Amino acid sequence: MKNIDPRKYNLSPRIRLQENSSKNIFIVMDRKSRIIMKDGHRISAIAESILDTEEKANISVLTSAPVCSKTRKFLLEKNIMIKEF
Repeated sequence: MKNIDPRKYNLSPRIRLQENSSKNIFIVMDRKSRIIMKDGHRISAIAESILDTEEKANISVLTSAPVCSKTRKFLLEKNIMIKEF
C-alpha cells in the first residue's frame, strides 16, 4: 500500500489516505476510541470528495478502533467498507 496526498482530492493534509495495487482507496483512522456516527458523517464527506475526483474509486475505511453498529450500517449503505488493520 502506498500513501496518497489528500490535497489531490481537496482534503485536509491531516487526513491519511492509502491506495493498494488494485486502486482501492483507504481512509486510515488509527486511534483507540470508538468510531461513532459523527465520525461516520465525516468519513462520508471525505468519500464524496474522493468520488468527485475519481468516480469509479472503491473506498474503504482502515481502522483499529471499534465501530458503532449504527455507523457501520450507515457506511455500508453509502458503499464504504470497513476493514481492520
